[in-house]
Amino acid sequence: MKLHMILGKKQIVLASLVLVLGAAIYLNYTLSQTGQPYDITTAAGVSEGTSPETYGEAQLTGASTDSTAAEYFAEARLERQKNRDEAVETLASTLENADLSDEEKELATAKALEVSRQMESEANIETLVKAKGFADCLAIVSDDSVKVVVQTEGLSAEEAAQIKNIILEETDVLVENVTVGEVQ
Repeated sequence: MKLHMILGKKQIVLASLVLVLGAAIYLNYTLSQTGQPYDITTAAGVSEGTSPETYGEAQLTGASTDSTAAEYFAEARLERQKNRDEAVETLASTLENADLSDEEKELATAKALEVSRQMESEANIETLVKAKGFADCLAIVSDDSVKVVVQTEGLSAEEAAQIKNIILEETDVLVENVTVGEVQ
């Protein structure tokens, strides 16, 4: 009897999968024998007592300004509102243009709805982050990224993770496009 008749394609694939599964179980067992439980609050490669630069995919950044934190947040909110007002004004003037095709009007309407949704997401994120105990918070939501700045005396990895989770629940932004910063 020929060997290819005894070992068919299905048997070879099944044997390969069994070997891969066995290797995964062995590696899992070997690596879990360190005796220390896995702690999600410490970043890989960072020992306790040090401050990691990143936690998960949220980037921790520090903002340094010459003004006080309250002035920083007031100026940033004013600038954000000014930019949004300009965008809304441009969209309104575009929609009033009688020479636009139906498709162009639909695009302008969709953009206006997107700006409205971003503003609502910013307000929700700011409210939820402040509810976590931060003195002040500023969220800036764009089409593909979210930046959040909080007023705190030191942002821990756990707090950054909580903020990141709030952002991911409120928006459809990818994790790698989330930035969390602090102002002291």
